[in-house]
Amino acid sequence: MPTVKFVNEKKSIEVEAGANLRKEAMKAGIELYPGMHRYVNCMGFGQCASCRVQIKKGDENVSPQGMFEKVRLFLGPVTFFARLGHEKDLRLACQCQVQGDIEVETQPPVNWHGEKFWG
Repeated sequence: MPTVKFVNEKKSIEVEAGANLRKEAMKAGIELYPGMHRYVNCMGFGQCASCRVQIKKGDENVSPQGMFEKVRLFLGPVTFFARLGHEKDLRLACQCQVQGDIEVETQPPVNWHGEKFWG
């Protein structure tokens, strides 16, 4: 069974192969949603993009990004900046199936200005 390690929470869980990352995280009590999104979100339909996570290790062990997920991350005002430099490892937990061992950072920071904005 694949192991999902949540870096910020310092917690690991075992999941079935093909399991949905959002559902498994919520079962384990991992807080995916920041701020008010804990109470107001799309319930896993990929619309709000508030369950975004960064795959730190094992990005080959998750399902590939679908076209809908890519478009959603590109068109959202916050997610557009969040994905800069992380095009392949920033994912929506609700759209991600776990196939093998991974390390995940929940609620990754948004880099609003780019790496060399100030000099």
